[in-house]
Amino acid sequence: MNCYSQKVDKTIEPELKSFFLENGAVITPVQNALWRVKTPKYTATFYNTGKFLIQGADVSDIVSQLENILGSVSNTSTASTIADLDIPACHIGSDESGKGDFFGPLVIAAVLVDRDNTKLLTEFGIKDCKKIDDKNIARLASVIKNNCTFSVVTINPLKYNELYSKMNNLNQLLAWGHARAIENILEKKECSYALSDKFGDEKLIKNALMKKGKNIHLEQRCKAEADIAVAAASILAREQFLKRMSELSKKYGCEIPKGASSYVLETAKNIAAQFSKDELKNAVKTHFKTYSQI
Repeated sequence: MNCYSQKVDKTIEPELKSFFLENGAVITPVQNALWRVKTPKYTATFYNTGKFLIQGADVSDIVSQLENILGSVSNTSTASTIADLDIPACHIGSDESGKGDFFGPLVIAAVLVDRDNTKLLTEFGIKDCKKIDDKNIARLASVIKNNCTFSVVTINPLKYNELYSKMNNLNQLLAWGHARAIENILEKKECSYALSDKFGDEKLIKNALMKKGKNIHLEQRCKAEADIAVAAASILAREQFLKRMSELSKKYGCEIPKGASSYVLETAKNIAAQFSKDELKNAVKTHFKTYSQI
């Protein structure tokens, strides 16, 4: 379990705080919450509404230790949800596409929502792109672009490989892309809060933000695609990824497959044989194991 979320009685807040203090944790104040605890294994936040959230690689142990305070843990209380947490009506959501695909770019998008366009996006059925057929992505992307401030950052394979060779860390590269997308929106409109799906330490994005983004309150949460802004960003990122994959298919005269399957490997081998292995650097992410298998 990498995320625990439960609405609790605020009267247990002092007891929770004492538990962490007695275990040597450092508690810090945070915007929209009473306090936050950060340890190498997890982050725990107690929100103003009484929402208590723990995130980490595996939070089962700490949740078990807190069971006497929190009450019995049910499947519904541990569900990874952000729907009723303290997220401002006006906020930025960011998400990416292409991270797990050998072919094609890494695309990061960010979308700014407010009360007005949130209602409209909901009516049009905007949701996480993984729940939408690819044939409907372009239509929904058009709705988002016509009603929201947005930014799409596309890192084509050649640039991706160059950046990865310098950073040697996918999370740092993702953070750089998310920061650029968020910063681009802040150049157009002011906003005090940004949300993305959790992929690494929040500090990675914060450190990559430039002047405009230094004062924004940034959070990463489990299953952030449940948020309308992040869902909208996922659709824009997916649309651009699909567009670039179509361009690659036309360039190499074959259908370029998604993912990193055996069929992907076979397609890459055929392209290498026809064009050269060096040419693949313009089409694939070379740090994938698939590249060394060719």
